[in-house]
Amino acid sequence: MRIIQIIDSLDIGGAEKMAINYANALADKYEFSGIVATRKEGELKSSIAENVNYLFLKKTKLIDFSAILRLKKYCVENKVHYVQAHSSSFFTAFLLKLILFRIKIIWHDHNGLSEFITARKSFVLKVASYFFEGIIVVNYQLKNWAIKELNCKKVIYLPNFTKLESEPNKSTMLSGNEGKRILCLANLRFQKNHFLLIEVASFLKKSHFDWTFHLVGKDFNDDYSSKVKKAIIDNDLEENVFVYGSKNDSQNIINQSDIAILTSQSEGLPVALLEYGLNKKPVVCTEVGEIPLIIKNGLNGFIVPKYDANLFYKSLINLIDNKSLQIELGNSLHQTIMENNSEQAVLDKFSYWLQEK
Repeated sequence: MRIIQIIDSLDIGGAEKMAINYANALADKYEFSGIVATRKEGELKSSIAENVNYLFLKKTKLIDFSAILRLKKYCVENKVHYVQAHSSSFFTAFLLKLILFRIKIIWHDHNGLSEFITARKSFVLKVASYFFEGIIVVNYQLKNWAIKELNCKKVIYLPNFTKLESEPNKSTMLSGNEGKRILCLANLRFQKNHFLLIEVASFLKKSHFDWTFHLVGKDFNDDYSSKVKKAIIDNDLEENVFVYGSKNDSQNIINQSDIAILTSQSEGLPVALLEYGLNKKPVVCTEVGEIPLIIKNGLNGFIVPKYDANLFYKSLINLIDNKSLQIELGNSLHQTIMENNSEQAVLDKFSYWLQEK
């Protein structure tokens, strides 16, 4: 089997991490594994394994004929059988298919807006889906939508997976007091709902003023980002909530934290949650996407309805005031992730599905 992953950029994000996770894992399993960044490189480039073939396509516009021809040449020279296109890179794979018809396209849908899926613009995707060999989705809402709306009936739900770095980078140092840090590993996008975090931080400042929140993820410097930063200032939280932007040493950052959270209003299956679990961190998360399939309230973490700042705060207090509970829930989440979201388990399902007719 010879397969490549296609992703628009190598900026830090869930879809980008999963594209690299697949490329790295399949390099040990298949004859050839490659990854193609179409528009932009980024900090995650350093995470690509040495035995993974890499191409930066330097695509400069939506329909870039020279880039598609370079991709065709790359696939022919490396005798590629499958192209696994992540998120919006399906369009590049579709254009490739038109001039290299023997290529088989797998579309990997990482849509983090699954709670708002009815608003999805899908005309081009519907046309392209006639040419898909199969579709991978990261939650059951996306699976039901794909089966109903798209023109490819070979659809599978595969949970995200990740693994610990063997030699983690340690370049980031978090602010705040050791033993009293709360981490939110999420890009500054509206579906991540950092305003809920800020509301909870305002509550916590009154009862546990020495605990701090740490927001790590890509800052797009857009209107949402500006509003988040303004809300931090307006609520007098400059010494309680810290914004770091993109970082490529998530394992190091998680290890400096004591509690990990996600305040999203919409999700697929967040890679951050898997990383929290692998590092045995206790979590509080909102009840969105596939998170309820992993977190069982009070058993391996706390899960609360989205937008419920009061219950989120109370769940945090339960952890803050009980160190033994932090350890217990962190260990339980680690066990859950190892049993259900291990690299080997997911790839076995992937390989079997790929060869099904």
